[in-house]
Amino acid sequence: MKKLALFLTIIFMTMSYGQEIKQVPQINTNGEGKVKVAPDQVCISATVETKGNNAKDVKKQNDEKMDAVLKFIKKMNIPTADFKTKQVSLNPIYDYEKKKTSYNATQTVEIVVKDLSKYDELMEGLVQQGINRIDNVVFESSKLAQYQSEARKLAIKDAKSKAEDYVSVLGQKVGKAITITDNSQVYPPRPVYMAMKAESMDASGASNETLAIGEIEITATVSVSFILD
Repeated sequence: MKKLALFLTIIFMTMSYGQEIKQVPQINTNGEGKVKVAPDQVCISATVETKGNNAKDVKKQNDEKMDAVLKFIKKMNIPTADFKTKQVSLNPIYDYEKKKTSYNATQTVEIVVKDLSKYDELMEGLVQQGINRIDNVVFESSKLAQYQSEARKLAIKDAKSKAEDYVSVLGQKVGKAITITDNSQVYPPRPVYMAMKAESMDASGASNETLAIGEIEITATVSVSFILD
């Protein structure tokens, strides 16, 4: 009886193992989706930097300049929700040759400009009010999440189209997807530059091109495994 039970157990295990290793015909492909759009806003990171020998004076001068900068930003009718202080610092700098300590104060403000027609006037005014370092200027889309979704859908369609190309000569069909892997990298959208003409005219009456606003390219990549019917 024990031998019979052992024999049946071995048969059951063998059948189970056979079922587990049964291969399902499938095809694996990669897909890429790209969406190019014109940006409708710009994010500017600008810094006031002040140096001097007295920490109190350096901080005071830096504060006064930043106060003028913030007042100018408000004057440009930038909503308060669209600009904020990102960094404030006051650091001693020791000169070993002269054996003296100086001080360096910085304040950085980040501004999101949703009306690109204000860009030139804003940048010029920032410098006039005391900004002496533009750290970053990034053109963006306010509908980034929507375009990322579109890019992902295009990537899936691309993967399925490739799979259909491969199996079409085999007399088979692409069935359901069994795995989908998102391979998209978390990077800012890549700019694709092109010139944008400014409204202003130079002395000769010709229009100036002051801003290369271009397009931004939003990319999604996926890997998909399809069952073959």
